[in-house]
Amino acid sequence: MKAVCWMGTSNVETLTVEDPKILNPHDAILKVTRTAICGSDLHLYDGFIPTMEAGDILGHEFMGIVEEVGKEVTNLKRGDRVVVPFTIACGNCFFCKKSLWAACDNTNPGAHLMEAAYGYSGSGLFGYSHMMGGYAGGQAQYVRVPFANVGPLKIENDLPDEKVLFLSDIFPTGYMAAENAQIQEGDTVAIWGCGPVGTFAIASAFMLGAARVIAIDRIPERLEMARRFGAITVDYSEKDLDVITALKDITGGIGPDACIDAVGLEAHSTELQGLYDKVKTAVMMETDRPIVLRQAIQCVRKGGTLSIPGVYGGMLDKVNFGAAFGKGITMKMGQTNMHSYMRPLLERVEKGEIDPSSIISHRITLDEAPEMYKIWRDKKDNVTKIVIDPWAETAA
Repeated sequence: MKAVCWMGTSNVETLTVEDPKILNPHDAILKVTRTAICGSDLHLYDGFIPTMEAGDILGHEFMGIVEEVGKEVTNLKRGDRVVVPFTIACGNCFFCKKSLWAACDNTNPGAHLMEAAYGYSGSGLFGYSHMMGGYAGGQAQYVRVPFANVGPLKIENDLPDEKVLFLSDIFPTGYMAAENAQIQEGDTVAIWGCGPVGTFAIASAFMLGAARVIAIDRIPERLEMARRFGAITVDYSEKDLDVITALKDITGGIGPDACIDAVGLEAHSTELQGLYDKVKTAVMMETDRPIVLRQAIQCVRKGGTLSIPGVYGGMLDKVNFGAAFGKGITMKMGQTNMHSYMRPLLERVEKGEIDPSSIISHRITLDEAPEMYKIWRDKKDNVTKIVIDPWAETAA
């Protein structure tokens, strides 16, 4: 089969590799019908996430048709159409029983690597390094899905793949981000990053009762997408614009009730701190660029909430934790507990409350993926979301 493989920092190739096989009676083999490149994949592409190995198959947003099931899989059969969550959960451990699916104790074979870095391990993830399980990802024609009795969501309607594909990650991630922000009716919410997760966080904030959403970015097509979803936009690259001052002005000096950092460890800045973080990460004196986190802590109102769906990988520098303490803010973050959100959000799509496919800008083949990784990273060609048809052929 064809698959998109990580071959080193800034080096992705589409290769012919062996088809996956049933390894455990709880496995299923999926024929992938649609997959996508996620913003989080860029952290792998740029070398920020450790324990990647040459040849690792990328991709954690995918769906398809069940091709084969292990003898212990009772809820799926050949021919079923499913969306698969990017986090892998066993359904039976202490954390799964508390609906903390992303903290599952039983699905990460590389737990010792994550424990060394973080003290504890979370669940396994598809296509996202060996410290998160070393599972082959779904940017491929076929994929092995472990714990198939627990994760995959059957799609029993005629909605096209593109309308339900993002239930695999970014729609639930944006929704959980808004839920973690503890939004009350009439709140003002500020969201950094108008990529796919940030856009779904905007939509979700309105679903949960926000009166105003302020979206911060610098990419014109992303700011336009945020406006389409109803947000007030702030272009932080404008000359003489200070984000903290702008948010104070919009909120009458109080600050937003909730802030959402949908950017994470590779934040960009036109300020001096942006250069500072780039230099420190380049010489490995800092692992992440926490520019947005710094701003969000400064901006959120006293007693407000800071939600962090943006991925962070390690050690942060010059984060004003004293401000967080002094203002009495609540901070909530972490990988998405996917299994709790997929079905309720599917129902919203079925009712026509949201069309997730509206964020797609590029539809490509597996052979085109390596070049699209570069375009996605460099924010070229008006890219907002890339979807791959693994069975399409590249035009001559």
